[in-house]
Amino acid sequence: MKIGFVTDSTADVPADLAGQHGIEIVPALVNIGSNSYTDGIEISREKFYARLPDLKPPPTTSSPSVGSFQERYEKLLRAGADFVISIHPPNELSGIYNAARLAAEAFGERVKVLDSGQLSLGLGFQVIMAAEAAARGAILNEVTALVDSVRQRVRLVALLDTIEYIHRSGRVSWAMARIGSLLRLQPLIELRYGIVHRLGQARTRLQGIERLVDAL
Repeated sequence: MKIGFVTDSTADVPADLAGQHGIEIVPALVNIGSNSYTDGIEISREKFYARLPDLKPPPTTSSPSVGSFQERYEKLLRAGADFVISIHPPNELSGIYNAARLAAEAFGERVKVLDSGQLSLGLGFQVIMAAEAAARGAILNEVTALVDSVRQRVRLVALLDTIEYIHRSGRVSWAMARIGSLLRLQPLIELRYGIVHRLGQARTRLQGIERLVDAL
């Protein structure tokens, strides 16, 4: 049984591992003013973050098209995959999962879309470990069970320089309520099953790093 894998650029899967395992990565879109850029191709993360503080109005992101996912699924199936597993960020935080799900409807049981409940390498590790298991000969049910196991065990913890950007997103209720009291503090957050939880805050970056290490 051959299994193909698809994810998106929010997974931060290193290019060498994606190439090694044949993981197809669909780039998200970054919208700056009237222009849209493909994440990691037309604009790098470094360039984006360097420009971010001065961008007015604030940039937004958008999901890849349904067609872009269909193209990747077709590519893998034509190349000999019996099934495709497509793993993406949680529906609560992004429309990417829904775009992938809609694209998968055209392929019936041959394409399975999974909600990782995570972002960045919290998602990326699920994709990488699934691809490694398939390379060792794991069958479809074994791979999906492994993804579920990793999803339950992985922790994504972060120290933010500012709460401003998650406040702008409007997706985190406590950030909306506490913008005044937290704006000058550096919050520690954890993402679990698509929900951003606040672990505390720090007054300096050094203090924040120490608390980050303690949390990990």
